[in-house]
Amino acid sequence: MSKNAVREALASVQGKIVPLVEAMVPALDRGFLFADAVYEVLRVYRGRMYLAAGHFRRLERSLAAIRIEGVNVSQLEKEVQALIRQGGFEEAIVYIQISRGVAPRAHPFPAGIKPFEFFYVAEFEDKSAPLRETGVAVSLQPDIRWGRCDIKTTNLLGNVLALQAAKDTGAFEAILHREDGTVTEMTHTSFFAVKDNIIWTHPAGPRILPSITRDLIFELCEKIGQPIRAHAIPLRDLMGFDEMFLGGTTAEIIPIISIDGKTVGHGQPGRITTGLRNAFRNHISQWLEHPNEDVSGDFSD
Repeated sequence: MSKNAVREALASVQGKIVPLVEAMVPALDRGFLFADAVYEVLRVYRGRMYLAAGHFRRLERSLAAIRIEGVNVSQLEKEVQALIRQGGFEEAIVYIQISRGVAPRAHPFPAGIKPFEFFYVAEFEDKSAPLRETGVAVSLQPDIRWGRCDIKTTNLLGNVLALQAAKDTGAFEAILHREDGTVTEMTHTSFFAVKDNIIWTHPAGPRILPSITRDLIFELCEKIGQPIRAHAIPLRDLMGFDEMFLGGTTAEIIPIISIDGKTVGHGQPGRITTGLRNAFRNHISQWLEHPNEDVSGDFSD
């Protein structure tokens, strides 16, 4: 394979390995019909899944929360890593989706069906790299999602609509806010704001996803002595913050420099955001330098 050639994305459909373009999901799969499914997304650096322990533990939590049984998550992790090796992937993305299974369409849980397991590995081009240096513009959008955002289900229509509304304004992402006037998170990343050298972010609970990257940011803040607080941010106070940034599996840490055309702070990546971004990249570098050790942390839900 030439240096610039793109590796073919590979998928596993109920244990059968096929090119992703040939992967098929049955029409009566409950994930397709009802969004009765959960998912995970992991980043692969140099052939290794980053923060894998946290991601697979969250997958177990999501499965339990919507009462999908019969999935061997430890075995699934081994199968994912085997597919990464089989395809020779270095910089890649892993997508995992598990539905309740395939059955005639009816709302109640069907008896006696097996979960439908699907995952794929595809090469990843890091298009966010320059944005970590320049920062991004975002938009405020109402949080119309369901009441259990802490479960990573495929029920993402609220996220999709909010992100598209933001894209229609030329924004990179959307900050979501509830009817009670509090900011929650973003459509597919976590939200953080800085005031008087303290980082603020929404507390864990049903309103936000228990982000693995968010957990890492808390750990990094502790290591570098950066104060961070889990407390809801009132929408009315948002523009009074000095810095803002978003965090996620593929985004890593990206500064936010404007909201709906209004400048955040000085309109450029702030000191604390930049320092935390550097700590994040250093963490990845140290993890890559220790291939036989798990230095990614053991994050809680």
